[in-house]
Amino acid sequence: MISIAGTELEVVERGQGAPILYLHGGAGVALDLPFIERLAKVRRVIAPSHPGFGRSSLPDWIDSIDDTAHIYLELMDRMGLARTDLVGFSVGGWISAEIATKVPERLVRLALIGPVGVKTGSPDKLDIPDVFAMPATNLNILRFHDPRKNPVDLGAMSDEELNIVARNAETLALLTWEPYMHNPKLRHRLHRVGVPTLFVRGASDGIVSSEYLERYAALVPKARIETIAEAGHLPHVEQLEATAAKVLEFLQY
Repeated sequence: MISIAGTELEVVERGQGAPILYLHGGAGVALDLPFIERLAKVRRVIAPSHPGFGRSSLPDWIDSIDDTAHIYLELMDRMGLARTDLVGFSVGGWISAEIATKVPERLVRLALIGPVGVKTGSPDKLDIPDVFAMPATNLNILRFHDPRKNPVDLGAMSDEELNIVARNAETLALLTWEPYMHNPKLRHRLHRVGVPTLFVRGASDGIVSSEYLERYAALVPKARIETIAEAGHLPHVEQLEATAAKVLEFLQY
């Protein structure tokens, strides 16, 4: 646990070598741990739980993704990350994009896996499906190429683990509900991201469409897109090795 600006952050740190700051998605860091461990075979990985997720606290003043990004700017100082690679998944990709617009000079490369965070489509339609109004069965169909590969088994969880799952969902709604899954200002700042940027998408992703990702990537000067076959919104879960290979190759390991 690390204390920053009145926030107690749970931080997972693995591996050695050049650093990667890894920012998890809306389900919390636990789902991403196998991918983090894979990256940590060749790199030092710092993976905090966002404020309000996992065992991290949530001060009253944090109520936006932008607030979370500022917490991580201070975490970068605290962890000695003068320059670092930054990898973010889903809402963690949104946070990563916000950070990249604020301190592009502190990043080496940026990898965004199924990121949300910008509004690229028509004003009267959602770019991202309403995940809060959807039954879990329907949501899993959008999240996974093969829903049977969802590693989460609520029936096997302890009460503490179930409380964390519920808390993660509550905090996700707090941070992303209005405006829904985007910061209206972010698209006007992404031109500042001058570092090489990789966008990764599972070919069967029902949350982040290929059209959305293409429009997102077009806002970043040095961006390219890679697609992972037989994967949905969580390619790093369904196709761990293939996704890790793409990300590590991009990070020039």
